[in-house]
Amino acid sequence: MRTLIKQATIVTMKEEEPFVGDILIEGDSIAEIGFAIDAAADEVIPADGMAAMPGLVNAHQHSPMSLLRGFSDDLKLMEWLDRKMLPAEARMTPEDIYWGAKLGIAEMIKSGTTAFADMYIHMDEIAFAVEETGIRASLTRGLVFAEDDGGRRMAEALELIERWSGKAEGRITTMLGPHSPYMCPPEPLSRVIRLAEETGVPIHIHLAETKEETVKIRDRYGLTPTEYLAHAGMFDRAHVLLAHGVHLSRKDVRLLAGMRGGVAHNPVSNLKLGCGIAPVTELRHQGVVVGLGTDGAGSATSVDMFEQIKAASWLQKLDYGDPTKLPARQALRMGTIEGARLLRIDGSVGTLEKGKKADLILIDMRKPRLQPVHRLESLLAYGACGADADTTIVNGKLLMRGRKLLTIDEDELLRQAARRAVRIVDGI
Repeated sequence: MRTLIKQATIVTMKEEEPFVGDILIEGDSIAEIGFAIDAAADEVIPADGMAAMPGLVNAHQHSPMSLLRGFSDDLKLMEWLDRKMLPAEARMTPEDIYWGAKLGIAEMIKSGTTAFADMYIHMDEIAFAVEETGIRASLTRGLVFAEDDGGRRMAEALELIERWSGKAEGRITTMLGPHSPYMCPPEPLSRVIRLAEETGVPIHIHLAETKEETVKIRDRYGLTPTEYLAHAGMFDRAHVLLAHGVHLSRKDVRLLAGMRGGVAHNPVSNLKLGCGIAPVTELRHQGVVVGLGTDGAGSATSVDMFEQIKAASWLQKLDYGDPTKLPARQALRMGTIEGARLLRIDGSVGTLEKGKKADLILIDMRKPRLQPVHRLESLLAYGACGADADTTIVNGKLLMRGRKLLTIDEDELLRQAARRAVRIVDGI
């Protein structure tokens, strides 16, 4: 199958400036990018007036929480979690999780996200949703060691890795998911780190999302959450995706310098829950890779990655009182290639270049609020939103064209989501 995208304004997220040209997709990969490609194709997509860019990478998600969107707003994080989220999640069946994941995936595809990192339970159901819809994902079974479960959670995590790594035409990768420092005592945490080192499987973990977490870890161990993980050897022995990283001291940031992996910044969720502003500028100055995530829709409401790009840049400008901080291009890179590095898939996706997988989106710029185009990257970072995504392609396959989902029955999805959401939250 050959697809030719004609006369798009191409934003490769490499060093070159945007230019008007063509993209030839052959099978699952980009075969050629140029100014005027003369090649036979099974499908030609006219893209005049559109920007072609790498698909967005959501580096931290809990996709089934889409069923809990808007259910528990305006609460402090621990109250939000204990009073609302945990009771509701306890009612979710594996089938609910499948439909919740599918709802989140549909929103991501329709807003230009082509890959995401997910941490949840009943991960087979999420993997089935990924396989069916055509999106790319890194899947993680969240591991909570607050009580003895006889090794069930760890067994499920290992089964996920064994069953799904490299499946769905290579679109699925996996990680190990110790939930957070406060949910993982030293001994099981060390087990997970050893396993990651032995198998080469990355780690996905929440870190320092709230002040309460830092107090808990300080009271238990006399350390910051980052020091706790560093003392366990996590950053020396594994590729690690750290979600949030809000409450990091200068010493913490220095401890992360040179780590494999990096931090998934979730600015909208952190803002909405009043958690704080992550030290993105300091992390980047230390050479730490910083990508972007939405967190689940239960906290962030929307999983539109363009919202995260705006919020990330604006928060750093506000925090420093300096509008030069985190400029548009850097924010776009955080939403594309830097997120791909966190998921350890940057060799395949994250930039538009010959030989990489054809994970890309077309943004319709023919709208009053996206005109005139003085500087395209600024408009994409500060003006575009997910609803501007016209076409989404993953692994060379069209998942959306002209705003119409091609791998999901949207009407049936919305019926299922509405019916299940009512039952899950009833009386909570």
